[in-house]
Amino acid sequence: MLTKLLTSNSLKSTLLFCILLFQFNLKAQDTIKQQLNDSLIIVVDTLTLDTSKTKSSSSTIESKVEYSANDSIRFDLKEQKVYLYKDDDIKYEEINLKADYVEIDFSKNLVFAKGVADSTGKEIGTPVFTEGGHSFKSKTITYNFTTKKGLIKKVITQDGEGYLHGEVIKKMPNDNINIKKGAYTTCSLEHPHFEFRYYKSKVIPDNKIVTGPAYLVIENVPTPLFIPFGLFPNKKGQRSGIVIPTYGEAENRGFYFENGGYYFAINDYIDLKLIGDIYTRGSWAVKPSTNYRKRYKFNGMVNFNYAINYTGDKGSDKYKKEKDFSFRWFHNQDPKARPNSKFSANVNIVSSGYNTFNPTSTEAYLSNTFQSSINYAKTWADKYRLNVNLNHSQNTITKMVDLTLPQLTFSVDRFYPLRKKLKVGQLKWYDNISVNYSMKAENKVSSPDSLLFDEDFMKKFRNGVKHSVQVSSGSIKLFKKLVLTNPINLTERWYFESIRKKWSNDTLFSDNDTIVGYLKTDTIYGFQRAMDYNFGSTVSTTLYGMFSFKKGPVKAIRHVLKPTISFTYTPDFGTEKWGYYKYYTDDVGNENKYSIFQNGIYGKPPDGKSGRVGFSLSNNLEMKVRSRKDTVTGTKKIVLIERFAISTSYDIAKDSLNWSKISMNGNTRLFKNLNLTYSSLWDPYILDSTGTKNLNKFEWKENKRLLRLDNTNWSLGLNWNLNSQKLNKDKVSDEGTEDELKYINENIDNYVDWTVPWSLNISYTLDYTNKNIYSNYEKTKESTLIQTLRFSGDVNITPKWKIGFMTNYDFEEGTFTYTSIDIYRDLHCWEMSFGWIPLGDRKSWNFSINIKSSLLQDLKLDKKKDFRDNY
Repeated sequence: MLTKLLTSNSLKSTLLFCILLFQFNLKAQDTIKQQLNDSLIIVVDTLTLDTSKTKSSSSTIESKVEYSANDSIRFDLKEQKVYLYKDDDIKYEEINLKADYVEIDFSKNLVFAKGVADSTGKEIGTPVFTEGGHSFKSKTITYNFTTKKGLIKKVITQDGEGYLHGEVIKKMPNDNINIKKGAYTTCSLEHPHFEFRYYKSKVIPDNKIVTGPAYLVIENVPTPLFIPFGLFPNKKGQRSGIVIPTYGEAENRGFYFENGGYYFAINDYIDLKLIGDIYTRGSWAVKPSTNYRKRYKFNGMVNFNYAINYTGDKGSDKYKKEKDFSFRWFHNQDPKARPNSKFSANVNIVSSGYNTFNPTSTEAYLSNTFQSSINYAKTWADKYRLNVNLNHSQNTITKMVDLTLPQLTFSVDRFYPLRKKLKVGQLKWYDNISVNYSMKAENKVSSPDSLLFDEDFMKKFRNGVKHSVQVSSGSIKLFKKLVLTNPINLTERWYFESIRKKWSNDTLFSDNDTIVGYLKTDTIYGFQRAMDYNFGSTVSTTLYGMFSFKKGPVKAIRHVLKPTISFTYTPDFGTEKWGYYKYYTDDVGNENKYSIFQNGIYGKPPDGKSGRVGFSLSNNLEMKVRSRKDTVTGTKKIVLIERFAISTSYDIAKDSLNWSKISMNGNTRLFKNLNLTYSSLWDPYILDSTGTKNLNKFEWKENKRLLRLDNTNWSLGLNWNLNSQKLNKDKVSDEGTEDELKYINENIDNYVDWTVPWSLNISYTLDYTNKNIYSNYEKTKESTLIQTLRFSGDVNITPKWKIGFMTNYDFEEGTFTYTSIDIYRDLHCWEMSFGWIPLGDRKSWNFSINIKSSLLQDLKLDKKKDFRDNY
């Protein structure tokens, strides 16, 4: 390796350091007597230069120059030339030249580089010239370091996402590049799969590439696709331009152009994309969208679509005109922008028929519920918290819309009013007394979408404010095993309207009937408050049971029980002194009690005194088994029952029907993928002959059974994900016997090609509800069963071929519903895809072959059968 480093100032060419080297050798030729050969390394000592004489010289170097050659460097003093051999690497400022042969001619200020032939005759070490962000690979390079002009033959250079090929390239002093007999492509191969060929072109760095007449060549076969001139943008960052539409024919809507328009690169922070669709049978759509971003502040996007869809033949029964819209807004604030406050938005509003004709994705088409939320959160002193939400929810099947404008919550973190800030020593019981406060306010409405903004829209809102205060003694240890808590709960509700009921003997006329005498309800506007409170105590503990086995695969079973006893007392807020309840007299003289707040969004104070004693028992069951996978303990834990709880209560303030229904619920996970949930209600009292009202008589006394089943629910969910990596034969489970494992490992290759990447996802849910209905002392069962099944997966047949599928099964109809099959082929710089939906309302297919690069994304071929032709 021969290396040399020179430093000075004044020249901006790549190899001018060699001029200085040559001048030095003219003056010191008598002292350089060393003979160069393949194994010799020469290091020239540091030179002392007279900068006053060389400062204005055109041959002086003003920056550090580094160069090396892996074989040798030869000086020809007579011809004023320098030759570098094998792995030459020359660096000067932003210029870098690499080649296996470099020749520098000082008499003509030229540098020439080329490759060399190896022992087989193959050319290696061809020149690579790099300046700034531009790199050139070529057969030969000639460069004048005085005029900064270069002549490069048979070159390949990357410019942005594209590649330039040229027989002859001339580099100008202003870095513009002129190309003769060239081609442009986004394929990275030396012999590209496709290219636009032209006779001459000009490259303006970081701006554009302009060519003369050009034609498309695919696999070295010219095509009739010809353009009078070419204009390829190569400017970094965003830029404005035309969005080329897709075109085709739809059976119901005629010929069309879709998603065509213009993209506006407004500035570095915001853009605008204005595209639309147009059909020859009258349908059209406009789709403006914008993205915005400010670094370290926020980012987001806004998308609005409006469409007019005509389907069927005009004058026929199937002729329809649909007006649909969608609005999408996403906003996210950078956490570093304002650590104590945050604003975010996720808005998704669509008309009920929008995704029938204009779905943007399969998920959107299959969804019938859409939700939106705009949120602002603020924190003060790390303990005061404010949240303001605007919420929207809609169901496109029922066409019901729910709006909450706004929902406001304010809370104060738990604090200890009796605890000193600098408390020393053990805390007293009163030091643990804590206070929690929260406030919630809502203004919401629920309405069909067609009546959402009618003249009575504002009167449909229900609103109110709720204050909640809890004072707790904290956890107090009793006898080292029991935990006692004593909460006091205070609830204050503010409403801005209430109701009054009275019986009217007037005649009420309706569209279908005439009613004489009816219950009239009046709404009274004005501020009203409603307060209630309760207090109680709770005692709980945890019990552990362990049973160990000396033999067998099971080592131990552990049972965890958490019994809880609670008492809650609530005064009677239904008395006249509170004013929350009133009476009306019906047409037969009976007095009926009602709450003036029965329509309040936060409910009403309870009617009647209550002294409820609650009992609950929670269970957890686990076992420990031997496992060869765990080399540390040799065991693993298996959860048999994650949770099973039984709860009921006894109200000491009632004169009858003191016991509440007994609730049982639990859940567990089986085989890691199967989730099982159970719940049921059991009644200790008998029913009357109508089956709707309990009588104060126990089931045991009447029917000799402890409890009567009221209803039960079973839910099962299976999510099973398999792929080639999980089933790799090197990772075969060792849970079987030694003979089983030996058989699997010996025969597994006969069944599965483990080198092919694949995946399979199975999702199954089951929900079974059974309710017992009693009438005239006879029991009938009302049960519902809801099941869903979904399969999806993909397989890579080869590294370039991939097939994916997805299907759903409808158990009620006994048929497969939405099903899709997708085939993908990687064609290096191109890609091909085929999608087929063989069943249902979305029955369709589409075929596409296109260039991968976004630069030429409009160079594609699309064919499809549109699902909207089915309407």
